[in-house]
Amino acid sequence: MGEPMALALMRAGYELAACAHRSRTRLERVLEAGATEAADPAGVAERSDIIITCVPDAPQVEEALFAPRGAAAGAKPGTTFIDMSTISPVASRSFADRLQASGCRFVDAPVSGGPVRAASGTLTIMAGASAEDFAHVEPVLKAMGKPYHVGAVGLGETVKLVNQLIIASVMIANTEALTFARKAGADLDAVRSVLSTATASNYLLEQWLPKTWFAGTFEGGFALDLLRKDLGAALDAARAMKMPMPASAFAYQLYTLRSAEGDGALDYSAVAKFYEHVTGN
Repeated sequence: MGEPMALALMRAGYELAACAHRSRTRLERVLEAGATEAADPAGVAERSDIIITCVPDAPQVEEALFAPRGAAAGAKPGTTFIDMSTISPVASRSFADRLQASGCRFVDAPVSGGPVRAASGTLTIMAGASAEDFAHVEPVLKAMGKPYHVGAVGLGETVKLVNQLIIASVMIANTEALTFARKAGADLDAVRSVLSTATASNYLLEQWLPKTWFAGTFEGGFALDLLRKDLGAALDAARAMKMPMPASAFAYQLYTLRSAEGDGALDYSAVAKFYEHVTGN
């Protein structure tokens, strides 16, 4: 996600400094497009007024910000940090407190849309921040997509986790129901045509599954292990609020099963393999 988001920022006219996280190859492509390289996150911060992180989970955000040569070490007072990772709201608020104590600003701004919409600059962006901090970063966020100010720090992550909770269960409902239809002998093309005009119509059925399960591939898309991680963060937050979420807990177990079977790097529609195994087709 970071590579297409960086390219979108440069298309909008922003000067960009970057450093590698996991993939040197991705950084090289960003450098070829006009970014300048820094040796580490502190080096990025030393030449930037706004720092953007987009990494898999809270431990990687912690490392990028607060390691000995993390971005916080190179940031000037007044620097704005935007974390676009999907992590626990509790972790986001903790990072905000630590950065604000040193005179910096913090915005949590997770995204939805995947690599395709990142490349086109049309991501949905859920921002948690003060009104003043959101106004400060809104032009930058608009270069990458459509930003929504959803409340104070931590609520961007909360809204993103709401999205993840819904898509996790909707994907399971789609694959379970369609496998049921196929097992019963129904023509799936006919079923899908009917559903597209019925109350069961949904984005995953119409837009996502035709590119994955229906096309006979689970490559690309959104990694099952990333969704499983997001479900875990949501369930942790729910436990802290003493709120039961049985449907989401069940979804977490199904995705964990597929991850244990080696499907963690595949698109999360690979949860369909559970039903295919049960039915034998």
